[in-house]
Amino acid sequence: MGILNYTDAHHEFRERLRLFLEKEVTPNADQWEKDHIVPKSAWKKIGAAGFLCPWVGKAYGGPGLDFLYSVITTEEMMKTRQTGLVTMLHCDIVVPYIDSFGSEEIKQKYLPGCVSGDVITAVAMTEPGAGSDVASMETTAVEDGDEIVINGSKTFISNGINCDIVIIAAKDPAVENKHTAVSLYIVDDGTPGFTRGRHLEKMGMHSQDTAELFFSDCRIPKTNILGKKGDGFMMLMQKLQQERLMSAIGNVAASELILEKSVAFAKETEINGKPMSKLQSIKFTLAEMATDVKMNRIFLDNLIMGHMAGEHVIAETMMSKYASSEMVNLMVDRALDLFGEHGTLEDNLLVRDFRDLRIVTIFAGTTEIMKTIIAQSMGL
Repeated sequence: MGILNYTDAHHEFRERLRLFLEKEVTPNADQWEKDHIVPKSAWKKIGAAGFLCPWVGKAYGGPGLDFLYSVITTEEMMKTRQTGLVTMLHCDIVVPYIDSFGSEEIKQKYLPGCVSGDVITAVAMTEPGAGSDVASMETTAVEDGDEIVINGSKTFISNGINCDIVIIAAKDPAVENKHTAVSLYIVDDGTPGFTRGRHLEKMGMHSQDTAELFFSDCRIPKTNILGKKGDGFMMLMQKLQQERLMSAIGNVAASELILEKSVAFAKETEINGKPMSKLQSIKFTLAEMATDVKMNRIFLDNLIMGHMAGEHVIAETMMSKYASSEMVNLMVDRALDLFGEHGTLEDNLLVRDFRDLRIVTIFAGTTEIMKTIIAQSMGL
């Protein structure tokens, strides 16, 4: 019943990626979880295999493929049960800022490394006192001759430890309008004044390196600006559709995997001499789960088509992000109930899912923010 037009080339890419992940990523997931970080060599390995930023044009070292390759990558990465090698963030959330708003010099400098895995990216918006309200940030960027001087702090930054460059949102304190005061800049690892704080210990997503970043009289060239000065807020808003769409893609893919595991467990596990799947209560639970997943999948695939066609589907994307985030949390909760005592064991991957997936109702815009935007689209 799929509505996306996957070609033989897409299927071949998925199979190559699946084999790569089975060999190079999944066997390392447990160790990366213990280490609370992924080695940079893993980024270079997946880049060398051709699975990073597949949409980047040939002029900048990429193959120039369509958005469906990003969809495939996100779906297959969900099956690895690790969150440190978070290609979705790098490929489809951060790097698009460079491609869309970077000067030719910036694109030539950074995009080839983003494709090869030699340049790991992060985006720094969230601050200790400014989360969803980006325009209320306090980090400043002040011009001084041919340089920009950045002062401030950011927190909860994914890839914060590993990143080779960070796209930072900062404001000009001389501009009164809080929206037009914000600009986006690229800061390279090793720049004086740019330091990392704590490697944050989180409830879940243990293999993802999440950190505090500090900027103290950090000087960068004025040429490191993305787009025009004062356009930072609008650029962030422009890219949020894809960011939240990617989040929904991950949520639905995770839900499909949880459903698959739940059905298999119900068929394989016997109670009083017959499979759990023969019990009416179990059948109804699985039927409800399957219905939720299918409805979210069909809605999501329609959005993917609209996004690829350049349609303005911001409100609908918020709906998908909100609905799929809540669904995947309910899915893993119901699956744990289904597994019973087996669902409490640490070697059951549902336990990791339970920890990892709780954050999806919070990052990329909370459920409450999604509802607010949806209501605004209704004229409320």
